[in-house]
Amino acid sequence: MKNIMAAFLFLAFYQTGISQNYIPTLKNNTELNYVCKLHGQTRTLSLIAQTAGDALTFKLETRGVKSSIVMLSEAVKNGNALSFNQGEYASVLNLKPTETFFMISRSAYQDLVKNNSFVYNNTTYVLDKNEDKNGVSIDGKLIDALHVIAEIDETEMWIVKNPEYPLICKIAKNPLGINFTLVKVTDK
Repeated sequence: MKNIMAAFLFLAFYQTGISQNYIPTLKNNTELNYVCKLHGQTRTLSLIAQTAGDALTFKLETRGVKSSIVMLSEAVKNGNALSFNQGEYASVLNLKPTETFFMISRSAYQDLVKNNSFVYNNTTYVLDKNEDKNGVSIDGKLIDALHVIAEIDETEMWIVKNPEYPLICKIAKNPLGINFTLVKVTDK
């Protein structure tokens, strides 16, 4: 009887742990809210997703700056560079066919899953297989993410386990001084 009760308790706690993981998805009008640390300053940033085929546009708003950041379908599929543009210079910014914004490309995600690494901005990021204690939580739910560390510096990224839209939910120790954390996801 003790073994049955112990097994029941284990399964109950295991299921509770599993159900706490969260995988954000993108649809039209999904709003992503981030807290950004930019060169020592803290600001909030809102991105509203607009999907059209394989292209993706984020309507960015932060401290009075409003801009639409447009990722081409080839970038969403095969991009290899992350844009850190903050939207100040154009109301519509069309990224290069190699650039993504707040996410990595689908092919980079597949490389990460298959090879435990990927290359972005000429930097190799390697999957950290150690248990991650600094992940990202939203409303008490841990985001199911892959934690990677750059080979050449200490940059860390947490990438949502979503092969369709592998969002970056956190960047830390970025030598550019641009770090951010996803704090809220709202589907409208």
